[in-house]
Amino acid sequence: MLTQFSLMVQGTTSDAGKSTLVAGLCRLLKRQGWSVAPFKSQNMALNSAVTADGGEIGRAQAVQAQACGIEPTVHMNPVLLKPNTDIGAQVIVHGKALADMDACAYHEYKPKVMGAVMHSFHHLQAHYQAVIIEGAGSPAEINLRDRDIANMGFAEEADCPVIIIADIDKGGVFAHLYGTLALLSESEQNRVIGFVINRFRGDIALLKGGLDWLEQTTGKPVLGVLPYLHGLYLEQEDAIAVQQNDRGKFRIVVPCFPRISNHTDFDVLRLHPDVDLIMVPPNQSLPAADLIILPGSKSVQGDLRFLREQGWDAAINRHLRFGGKLIGICGGYQMLGEMLHDPLGLEGAAGSLQGLGLLPISTTLAAEKQLRRVTGTLALADNSVPVIGYEIHAGVTETPADASRPMTLHCDDAVITDGLFSDDGLIFGTYLHGLFDEPAACNALLRWAGLQTDSAPDMQQLREHGIDRLADCLADHLNMAQLFALLASWEQQHAN
Repeated sequence: MLTQFSLMVQGTTSDAGKSTLVAGLCRLLKRQGWSVAPFKSQNMALNSAVTADGGEIGRAQAVQAQACGIEPTVHMNPVLLKPNTDIGAQVIVHGKALADMDACAYHEYKPKVMGAVMHSFHHLQAHYQAVIIEGAGSPAEINLRDRDIANMGFAEEADCPVIIIADIDKGGVFAHLYGTLALLSESEQNRVIGFVINRFRGDIALLKGGLDWLEQTTGKPVLGVLPYLHGLYLEQEDAIAVQQNDRGKFRIVVPCFPRISNHTDFDVLRLHPDVDLIMVPPNQSLPAADLIILPGSKSVQGDLRFLREQGWDAAINRHLRFGGKLIGICGGYQMLGEMLHDPLGLEGAAGSLQGLGLLPISTTLAAEKQLRRVTGTLALADNSVPVIGYEIHAGVTETPADASRPMTLHCDDAVITDGLFSDDGLIFGTYLHGLFDEPAACNALLRWAGLQTDSAPDMQQLREHGIDRLADCLADHLNMAQLFALLASWEQQHAN
């Protein structure tokens, strides 16, 4: 009888559905009474989350931990890469920033970081009955096979079975699955125990001939064909959702920087029935808006220069002259100040850059990143509302001692100054990610900005609903009995 196991989900491409399949499996196994945890050895994403132990991991693993009903820890994503240039990234190991490396330097470093990866994996194995592992990208990337720690390189080291998922909605699903398997080594092929086809629309009978061919040709079973789930909400690992909610009459505009980070801050606004959220890509003008929000950034000085090159600074000043409201979050908050100092050259050449000059603050980048989760109440004018969020920033921001309208958070019997309002009440800056996630806080902030309704969605409820939809889908369309039989057979073979 199977009492403990690990299973890895790899994909034929990025966005094949690995993250969602892992989340759905985690919730389904939890329902069945398993103690289960997610794991992803290496993640590359600018959407991150802060763990209870003060570390930083990919946001997808935090969502998967929620599916398991457990707190996320740094062991669920021991290596996180946060791109800060087209060829380089900040390397975060066990939740803490280690160094900035270009792609070649990191490739050379991978064997050294494998020890940290395996330590975290074994830690989870020791504490949970099941560990569901997510791969990264595709295992068939020939140029990345050497020193791989994210796909088959990890699976071989951990000696775990693998299922491969492909997205039929993109087309070419049989070529994707057959070709991926064919490009693997013999030992890697032997650890693939089955396939999953994702995002199918139509009559399953029309797919039968292809499924039969795939199983006969490869000797691997198709464990399930998962339907396209319309309207599914699950936080994106990295891609920016560009769909607009044009039903709303209150327009919020977010300029998209090249290194925009934690854009999941705006999911609640995208789903708000009274909001028209516009994420403005490069080379487009900022349209007229009720509220402009400057998002977080992994490279604040570079993104501020980009903002000016786009002419967005002039559009922001025009927006303020007409009485529009402006919010800056994290890196966007830093941009609102008078100066940005980078004496250590953390974001490029050492030096200083003039900010937008809209708040009387200045920020100095420091080597030590500040990471913390915040639960408290936000003092907004004469009203206090509950907030739950997190901070991830390297900047230390100085605010004037005589600031007339600091943003304060009352948290664990302490009062934290976490931002600032302008004297004229039009501008607000804060380090708090997740600012809009609590309905009361979202309603209060949008009332400040001019929307006089209380219709903010409950994000916690929406996340739970999305995860439960995934689990229900797997219960109906994934052959769990066959999967458990394959896992039991694998464990038996590898125990001998």
